[in-house]
Amino acid sequence: MRFVWASDTHTGRIRKNNEDVVHPETDGHCSGPLLVGVADGLGGHRDGEVASRVAIDSAVRAEGPPWQKVKAANAAILDDVLGHPHRVGMGTTLTLAELDPGGSVTIGHVGDSRAYLLRAGRLIRLTVDHTFVQEEIEAGRLTEEQARIHPRRAQLTRALGLGQEVIVDVGRTSLSVDDRLLVCSDGLTAMVTDEEITTILLEGPPSDVVWGLIEAANRAGGHDNVSAVVVVVTAPEVPD
Repeated sequence: MRFVWASDTHTGRIRKNNEDVVHPETDGHCSGPLLVGVADGLGGHRDGEVASRVAIDSAVRAEGPPWQKVKAANAAILDDVLGHPHRVGMGTTLTLAELDPGGSVTIGHVGDSRAYLLRAGRLIRLTVDHTFVQEEIEAGRLTEEQARIHPRRAQLTRALGLGQEVIVDVGRTSLSVDDRLLVCSDGLTAMVTDEEITTILLEGPPSDVVWGLIEAANRAGGHDNVSAVVVVVTAPEVPD
């Protein structure tokens, strides 16, 4: 299989700084393996933008599958705090997806940045948010619609940088030609519905889709930083 991707991040319309980091930071294509991800520094916490940068950089360097890379990112944040005590309390989400040329994607996930797979017009969420409202949804006390406007909707129950041990969600899904993978921060999903995301994902090359998603979030208010990585799965190139 061949993978064509684009990524970008935007401060949004309200925040003064951007605490999101994406990987890769440039558009491209390859036959794989391909690692993509989004880290969203904890808003309102000390040095969130540092935590997200440390998480992405250390995850990219680390060996092993995505879940091990996420654990390495957690350790790197804690190590950074040891050398910079004023950064105590910094944290971040991290969602990584590794696409294999053999036809699968493996996820490592902590927080509320999400991974989606668009297949044949159907949007499939590959991650579960680690948030207070998600726990309330699973307990049957909130609907998805109620959760979107709940005052505690942004309250995380799990993040990197908050302790030595972190539980990483792991997932693996097969890939097909024409699938589209999206990894994004909650600055997108808090502002744009899954139905709107689906419509935009269906439109054009990855670079157009990424900016379409970011612009949609900003039109809806742009209350947070918004980041997206989009990968299109294509058939392998046939040699001449």
